[in-house]
Amino acid sequence: MKKIAIAAGLAMALGTSAAVQAQVPGYAVNSDDTIWRTSFGECWHTGFWTQDQAVEGCDGVVAQAAPAPEAAPAAVMADVEKKFALYFDFDSTKVGDVSNIVDYIGSLASLQSVKLVGYADFIGSAAYNEQLSKRRAEAVASTLEQSGVDASKMSIGYMGESAPVANCTGRGAELIACLRPDRRVDVEIMGQKRVQQ
Repeated sequence: MKKIAIAAGLAMALGTSAAVQAQVPGYAVNSDDTIWRTSFGECWHTGFWTQDQAVEGCDGVVAQAAPAPEAAPAAVMADVEKKFALYFDFDSTKVGDVSNIVDYIGSLASLQSVKLVGYADFIGSAAYNEQLSKRRAEAVASTLEQSGVDASKMSIGYMGESAPVANCTGRGAELIACLRPDRRVDVEIMGQKRVQQ
């Protein structure tokens, strides 16, 4: 009876050992899957161990250094140009929202120039429209400066009614509404942005 119990225990131990050895082939391991070591710190091999089964920390195998992370792509400065248009009501110099222009300028690494060119529609005299287009450009420059844009980077030009883009017919309110694209200030921004290569 005692021999049967010993044989059963040995069979269980061998079965368990074989199952664990499958986790770390060629090495004797305990129930925590830790390789047993001799009193000299050497890893304990099974009878089936071969050199190609050597694992890190045993038999002179050292951990491989993790590959160095790839260097982040270098940022380079690129020249950029962007244009905006601000439109005006009839015979008005009241400037609308400029936040998109200010935000764009703020996104630049460096600002080179802001060129403002005012325009007017053809209603009224040419001399009046020339002055109106100038006042519109000056109003935009003042609004941008109040929003933090460097005034020394801005230049002002004006074209009056000499460069229409709208093709309108009609009279009164219909004509005034149609001519809105001619009542504008073009904003051309030159600068530099950081871009990843």
